[in-house]
Amino acid sequence: MRHVHAVVHFVAPVGTAAEFLGWDDAFLEQVSIGGPEVLWFWEAVQPFIVVGRGQRVDLEVNRIICELDGIPILRRTSGGGAVVQGTGCLNYGLVLRIPDSGPLLTVTTTNLWIMERQAAALRRAGLEGVVVRGHTDLAILQNGMERKFSGNAQRRLRDCVLFHGTVLYCAAWENMDRWLKHPSSEPLYRSGRSHSEFLTNIPFSAPQIRDALITQWQAETALTGAPWDARSAWIDKRYSLSEWNLAR
Repeated sequence: MRHVHAVVHFVAPVGTAAEFLGWDDAFLEQVSIGGPEVLWFWEAVQPFIVVGRGQRVDLEVNRIICELDGIPILRRTSGGGAVVQGTGCLNYGLVLRIPDSGPLLTVTTTNLWIMERQAAALRRAGLEGVVVRGHTDLAILQNGMERKFSGNAQRRLRDCVLFHGTVLYCAAWENMDRWLKHPSSEPLYRSGRSHSEFLTNIPFSAPQIRDALITQWQAETALTGAPWDARSAWIDKRYSLSEWNLAR
């Protein structure tokens, strides 16, 4: 199925961890009140940790070590597992309206529909052997083992859905096993591997990844008038507050 709505794209400027996560809420809010569907991108310069909405921080993260190393821990509004953000981790967010019929009506069909399109976009751009694994992972085969390079998640409102994720292209591994515990839940294909054994980078640059996804979602038009005020409001409501980030 071809997406028929007009999607615009936006590349977020350099910011803090809270500012980056604030875009998720700001764009979801704007689409829900009639704004254009949007695909946006961001990449952190300084490392930080993001846990899934329902996760327990102390179960997933080496919290004391992160505090000693000065690594912030934030909580996003979608599900999924804990991740390290930083240079070499390109993030995207996609907000689409939910029509009266079609694959966006349920969590499961949304995952399948969007993940297959993300994989197809990277294959067309020249990345061979991309497969969808777990519920929302993208992986490639290396040395006889499938290794993950992208994790994704979604958050749903009544009339629109946020689908977002990370694509690893030049991520550093030396601190991932230091800052993150082994996940409390993992897909079968991980087979107990550590973060550094399980994850991999793809041989693309950030612009190549952005261009592939922009083409896939027909989002060639750049957004003007990004919702800065809405982003700031959500930072104040959520991402600057320890009672939100460290709630569990």
